Amino acid sequence: MKLFGKLCTTGQTVVIEIDGTQIKAIEAADSAPEGAVGSSDVWISPGWIDLQFNGYGGYDFNRDSWTTGDTSDEAPRKIFELAARGGTAMLCPTIVTNTRSGMINSLKFLRRTVENDRQLGDAFPGYHVEGPYISSEEGLRGAHPKECTRNPDWDEFQEFQEAADGRIKILTLAPEREGALPFIEKATAAGVKISIGHSGATPDEIRDAITAGAHLSTHLGNGSQNMIQRHRNYFFEQLAADEMTSCIITDGHHLPEGLVKIISRVKPSEKLVIVSDAVALGGKPAGIYDDGRHEVLPSGKVVLAGTPYLAGAGHLLDTCAANYLRWTSGGMSGLTKAIAYNPAVILDLPQTGQLEVGKDADLTLFREISEGPLEIAATVLKGEAVYQA
Repeated sequence: MKLFGKLCTTGQTVVIEIDGTQIKAIEAADSAPEGAVGSSDVWISPGWIDLQFNGYGGYDFNRDSWTTGDTSDEAPRKIFELAARGGTAMLCPTIVTNTRSGMINSLKFLRRTVENDRQLGDAFPGYHVEGPYISSEEGLRGAHPKECTRNPDWDEFQEFQEAADGRIKILTLAPEREGALPFIEKATAAGVKISIGHSGATPDEIRDAITAGAHLSTHLGNGSQNMIQRHRNYFFEQLAADEMTSCIITDGHHLPEGLVKIISRVKPSEKLVIVSDAVALGGKPAGIYDDGRHEVLPSGKVVLAGTPYLAGAGHLLDTCAANYLRWTSGGMSGLTKAIAYNPAVILDLPQTGQLEVGKDADLTLFREISEGPLEIAATVLKGEAVYQA
């Protein structure tokens, strides 16, 4: 396979030759060779990696859950195909707060999925468990069910990890919960990345969590109260912490343009990650779903029915990336770090996230357009076009 377009990292127009699963050559070129995928107006990025992805298009990774979606055996394949159309080459299936048995069932479901489908094993390099060790308070817990939120339990988490065959790579928790600090230390020592989210922790509690090993922020600026202390608060403390990488949802609903601009200016490019937080109702027609609990608005925004409160995200990375480019000064280089390189580093994937000879051929090809999501030309995973327009 040969690809033709402009490198996001340098702007140079090139031909990329793929041999098997790896990049064989990258050479400057003025025109596309016969049969090449791409064109002179196409940008070539390392494959986009979404660290927080619950479901999409009516399909869900979460079984026995309060979330809304089809969880049949074909659901993970359908989710990946839809994600690839939005430029996502790899993603972290995200299992959310539920009963112990419900979360274990979902993780076992994922384990069977990757054991039976090699490509999905490549596409799902690790899982993100969001909860259940998050705040029980209204506003902070978001749409997560209060009755299932609880204190960190290392023995329970070991059951989760066993069910997942060791593939849990990220865990979101609230560091103010009882027992959180020793839990963070154990999880970090075991190679799990701890992310602070759905938390009302004080600045001191956040600093203690960072010392214990927490270095990520889950959808910073969301999963929070409407009213917080103006100076000493959990948002500013995470934003100011040099150790913390901020994951943000730039779909146009979760954060306003001005705040995205501020965050992108405060955090250095290697400490910013764009996620979709896509949910099963994403991409569905406007209306009320799930016995009146959730609603999709005409804009694609997913809310708790009859309220302004978000219940996950309804857009993919093609929308989030377009907004990042329009709202910030990061440019293509900054986008590449936030959507490919940095997520690869977090997931300990040294063979991807970079446009270099010898690296895995995971790539996203797209065009910039004046409004709406970016136009995806192709998504390539391990040398195979999993989507092509």
